[in-house]
Amino acid sequence: MSSLLVISAVGDDRPGIVEALSQAILDNGCNIEDSRMSVLGGTFAVIILVSGNWNTLAKLETGLPALGEKLGLTFTTRRTEPRKTTGHLLPYTVDVVALDHPGIVHELAAFLSQRGINIQDMATSSYSAAHTATPMFAVRMTIEIPSNLHIAALRDEFLDMCDRLNLDGVIEPLKG
Repeated sequence: MSSLLVISAVGDDRPGIVEALSQAILDNGCNIEDSRMSVLGGTFAVIILVSGNWNTLAKLETGLPALGEKLGLTFTTRRTEPRKTTGHLLPYTVDVVALDHPGIVHELAAFLSQRGINIQDMATSSYSAAHTATPMFAVRMTIEIPSNLHIAALRDEFLDMCDRLNLDGVIEPLKG
C-alpha cells in the first residue's frame, strides 16, 4: 500500500528546479500525485503530493536537505493520508474580478466559511487593466458545497455580496 508525503519548498526562482526535484522524486522510487508550482515575485514556490512505500518516502525525505542546498530551496515535509470526504459535496467554481483593494480574499473566504463551504483550491493574481492600467485583482476558487444547501439561494446571496463589495463574480458548477 502506498504512503503519501506532502513536500513544500520555496527559494529563489531559476531554470531547472522542477527538473531536479522531479528527478529526485523519480530516483527514489516515488511518484508525483498532485502538485502546484508558481513563481511569486522572484520566489519559486511548490507544494507536491508524492506517493511511494514507506521506505522510498523516507529515503526521499532524507535526501531533501542536500537537494535544498544545491537548489537554494527550503523544504518542509509532512506525511498524510488519503483525503476523506464527509457527506455529499458539490464541486463548484468561483471567479471574481475587481478593482484591487485589501480584503477581497478575506470577504470571499468569510462568506464561504459561514455557510460551511470548503475552499478546495484557490489562485489569485494582481494585474493592470488594459488601456487604463487600473490595478485589478482576480480570484479563482474551486469549492465544495454541501448538497443540503439551496444553490439558487446561495448564488443570490453571493451576487448580493458581490454587488455590495463592487466585485464582478460568478459561481457555477465545476466543468470537467
